[in-house]
Amino acid sequence: MKLSQPTADVFVPDGSPVEVALARTTHLCIAAHQDDIEIMAYHGIAECHGSAERWFTGAVVTDGSGSPRAGMFANHTNERMKAVRREEQRAAAKRGKYSAILQLAHPSTVVKSAKSAAVQADLLAILQAACAHTVYLHNPADKHDTHVAVFLRSLEAVWTLPKAKRPRQVYGCEVWRDLDWLMDADKQVLDASANARLAAELVAAFRSQIAGGKRYDLATAGRRLANATFHISHATDKATALTWAMDLTPLVQDERLSVEKFTLGYIDRFRADVRARLRKFT
Repeated sequence: MKLSQPTADVFVPDGSPVEVALARTTHLCIAAHQDDIEIMAYHGIAECHGSAERWFTGAVVTDGSGSPRAGMFANHTNERMKAVRREEQRAAAKRGKYSAILQLAHPSTVVKSAKSAAVQADLLAILQAACAHTVYLHNPADKHDTHVAVFLRSLEAVWTLPKAKRPRQVYGCEVWRDLDWLMDADKQVLDASANARLAAELVAAFRSQIAGGKRYDLATAGRRLANATFHISHATDKATALTWAMDLTPLVQDERLSVEKFTLGYIDRFRADVRARLRKFT
């Protein structure tokens, strides 16, 4: 596979040819940064871990240069930080037994530009080679600009595929804004209970972030537990960890839909529910 950035990195943990690793992929996550995959798509990682029929592949779009840093990483240059994060992502992929991990190494500024064709071209090449039936993306209501930009570039790439080749299920996952506010009927419930040790080890692989003052290891586990506990008020917990997602499959299948109207529809339904409950008891 030829990617546009000279510093792009492709790693196949079990040593298979890249073409084989992508062709066997059933679950694919396209994320903005190193460690986003492990936070947003653990559902897919766990489903594929140890399976001979299901294989998980991740694609990280940006180069990792803008991350916060402190402690032993405080004096790292952007170039050194990019190298550290690349190796951390490789280590997570190895521990998670991914089919492949592709780090595209695009600057965030390029990703945010709708006029740049290179990002979409790289993503299209991955989508064509992988043919995954389940895809995990950032959600369009995320509060991180780069996450939303990566979501849009991913959607544009999917739209260039023939409809018969588009993934059957696409989830918009939570990272930099949780999706607890979604109406229960709108929530895609992704069970992240399996193999809690693996889940913890995957996030812990990113030492530069945790040592840099961002306790993603604690926050990720805490959010998943909170989701499981607060999901249903009048029933005992059936899971120990849950993540929420939007069902983006309608957007993927019909490029005529407005992304803005689709996303605001979730907010409108939430607003109507709050208003109705207040009026019911006033």
